[in-house]
Amino acid sequence: MRRSYEEIRETVHERILSGIDYSIELADEEILRLIDEETMRCAGEEQLTLSQMRTLRQEVFYSIRKLDVLQELVDDPGITEIMINGTENIFIERNGRTTRYGQHFTSRQKLEDVIQTIVSSCNRVVNEASPIVDARLENGARVNVVMAPVALNGPIVTIRRFPDKPIGMDDLIRFGSLSTEIADFLKKLVAAGYNIFISGGTGSGKTTFLNALSDFIPKTERIITIEDNAELQILHIPNLVRLEARNANIEGCVPISIRDLIRSSLRMRPDRIIVGEVRGAEAIDMIQAMNTGHDGSMSTGHANSASDMISRLETMILMGMELPMPAIRGQLASGIDLIIHLGRLRDGSRKLLEIAEVRGMEEGRVKLCSLCCYEETGEKNGKVLGTWRFQETLRNKEKLLRAGIAL
Repeated sequence: MRRSYEEIRETVHERILSGIDYSIELADEEILRLIDEETMRCAGEEQLTLSQMRTLRQEVFYSIRKLDVLQELVDDPGITEIMINGTENIFIERNGRTTRYGQHFTSRQKLEDVIQTIVSSCNRVVNEASPIVDARLENGARVNVVMAPVALNGPIVTIRRFPDKPIGMDDLIRFGSLSTEIADFLKKLVAAGYNIFISGGTGSGKTTFLNALSDFIPKTERIITIEDNAELQILHIPNLVRLEARNANIEGCVPISIRDLIRSSLRMRPDRIIVGEVRGAEAIDMIQAMNTGHDGSMSTGHANSASDMISRLETMILMGMELPMPAIRGQLASGIDLIIHLGRLRDGSRKLLEIAEVRGMEEGRVKLCSLCCYEETGEKNGKVLGTWRFQETLRNKEKLLRAGIAL
C-alpha cells in the first residue's frame, strides 16, 4: 500500500535528522545533498513525480534549517501579515485581505521548535514562566509570540512583514494614502522641526508612515531612534543612532526599557528623537524630550482619533508619574505641534484621515484644530472613493519662519 505524501516527507525528515553528525557544523549545501540522496531513494520506492520531489526537497530543508511551513510565507513580499493560531490554523493577509493558508504544522513540537529558533536568534526567551515575547526575523519582520498557559488554543504567533525596500512618501501617494499637496505640506513641517505624533489603529500603517516622514529630515542632523523591536529603516541619515529595548532573560540580563533609552538618548546630543511607539509610562519622557529643545521629534501611538490620542497620552503619562492634570495637559500642549491620524478603511486601504494642529489650552483642555480631513465621496468596484479637504490654515508658523521655509 502506497504511503501518503505527508508520511513520505516525515520519513525523509526523520532519516536526515538521524543521519546528521551533530559534532560538526554542516553547510546548507551538505544538508541539501543528504536530502537529495534520501529523496532519490524514496522516489524509487514510492514513485514520486518530479514536482513532488522538488516540493519534498524544499519542505524538508525548510523544516531542518529554516522556519518550516512559514518560510515560504516569510519570503513572499506580497504577504504583510502571518497569523498562526496553533498547529492547524494559519492565516495570511495579502492586499488587505485575510485568507486561510492551505498548509499547517505537523505537530505542536515542530511549531514550538520554530518559535524557539526565532526568539533565540534575538537573544530572547519564551517559555511557560515567560509566555509572551516580542522578537524579529532576519528580514526585519516583527514577531509576537504567546504560549501556554496564556494561549489556550496552542502557541500563537503573529508576524508583521515589512517590505524589503522601505515604502517612501511617493509610494504612499501612489497607493492613494495621501495627496501630493499634503505630502508637500508635511515635508516643510518636518524640515522645519515640528513635533509630530502619528495615531491610528492596529494595521493602519503608523510605522510605515513614520518611516516615510523621516525621509524629509535633513541629512545633516543627528537622529536617535528608539524602538521595542527595530523596524524603522532610515537610510539617508549618516549620523544615525539606533536603540532597541531589551527584555530580561534567564541569563540574568537586566531589562532595558523604552524609558531608559529615552533618558539615555538625551545625553547623546540628538537633534531629533524618534520613538517607534509609546504605549505606557515612557510617554512622559517622550513629551519632556519634545519640550526640551529636541524639535522635530516624532512618535506613534494607538488611538481611534487625534483627540483620543491626546486622552491616551494623558493616561499614559499618569502611568509613569503622578502629576496634576493641568500640568500634564500643559506639557502636551507645548510639546506636540501636530497629530496625524491614520485609518484603515473597509476596503482594506490605508489612508491619512486627519491632520490636527495643537493650539495650546482652552478651558483647561488641550485644544485641537483639524487642518485637513479625508471625506468619502462614494464607492466603486469595492473601493472607497474620497478626497482630502483643507479646512483651516496652520496657525503656529514660528518654526517655519525660523527655518526660512514658506508654506
